[in-house]
Amino acid sequence: MNEIISYFSSIPSSHRSLILVGGITLFWVIENTFPLFQMQYKKWHHAGINIFFTITTIIVNFILAFILIKTASWTTENNFGILQWLPEMPIWLYTIIGLLLLDLVGAYLVHFIEHKIKFLWRFHIIHHTDTWIDTTTANRHHPGESVIRFLFTALGVLIAGSPMWMVFLYQSLSVIFSQFNHANISLPDKLDFFLSYFIVSPNMHKVHHHYVLPYTDSNYGNIFSVWDRLFGTYITLSKDKLVYGVDTHMLPEENNQLKNLLQIPFQKSRSAKNTKNQ
Repeated sequence: MNEIISYFSSIPSSHRSLILVGGITLFWVIENTFPLFQMQYKKWHHAGINIFFTITTIIVNFILAFILIKTASWTTENNFGILQWLPEMPIWLYTIIGLLLLDLVGAYLVHFIEHKIKFLWRFHIIHHTDTWIDTTTANRHHPGESVIRFLFTALGVLIAGSPMWMVFLYQSLSVIFSQFNHANISLPDKLDFFLSYFIVSPNMHKVHHHYVLPYTDSNYGNIFSVWDRLFGTYITLSKDKLVYGVDTHMLPEENNQLKNLLQIPFQKSRSAKNTKNQ
């Protein structure tokens, strides 16, 4: 465990980039070999759009990184945050609690709020417009949303009182898990269901990308599935009923053109359907 802490305390940017690129490459190969759906789409064009948003997310996080570093340093120096107030415990338990807290505030909470506040939904909807969910979808976030999510990540660090090594560890795990649960891969149903008790499995997260409510407003988890089960936002749906996208933007010229995707947050909002019969 000490080796892990030491590594993530000073993880080079090149290694973080390798985790991102390596994860996409790995799951890209797997989903081509064991696909959940045989989707007929221009995969490289689709990937190009999502990779553009991946790059903008990296740029936003790089520019604002000093905020995370300052926040993590302040919490440890001033003994502030939940982790700082806990009694002494084994480092592995301390790490698990820290990761759970970061996942709750920096991932689940912001995701839930983005679906409930119209202004934030305007930016998050770009992620949901994807009608061909694969591993590249994981990083399909409007630059405006990248800023919003970053601020909630900083809030999570403040509340948790987590050191910077734990933040880097969480972010690295988050990248891999998000690529995994968005990937167009077919796991045995029993295995996927078993995994969903602990982590956000592919089938569990795919329900979140079904095109109509209430499914869109469910399964908000990022790494750990406990939050959806605890707060009553967990929903299941058979794989054969899945239709990807969001009902307000189902036309290709709306969901598959980069220029329009960048403009969506500033366009007139549209009302979504709300039915369990879709």
